[in-house]
Amino acid sequence: MSNLLALMMDGETTNPLSAWLMPILLVVLLVVFYFFGIRPQRKKEKADNAMRNALAVGDEITTIGGIIGKVVSIKEETCVIETAHERTKIRILKTAISRVDVKAEDAAD
Repeated sequence: MSNLLALMMDGETTNPLSAWLMPILLVVLLVVFYFFGIRPQRKKEKADNAMRNALAVGDEITTIGGIIGKVVSIKEETCVIETAHERTKIRILKTAISRVDVKAEDAAD
């Protein structure tokens, strides 16, 4: 056991394949991490940004806080929504929009 430990400490291995095995496994691990972690997250961010950029006045939205309302006006980074019966107007950031429930053109039909 101590001989094996001494060989590992010296950096010498008896099998030349084991010298290549660690870098190959590291590359495989990084590729798997990219395809199952980073890539889907970037794809979702792009879809969310496209949804927020396609907002139109009259769309019914839900915020990440659970507030449901209809878009009244849109500016660069913010929009004003109107809630249900009381017609309360709330100014929110576009990044707080979770999803578009009903598009304006669908609601008009």
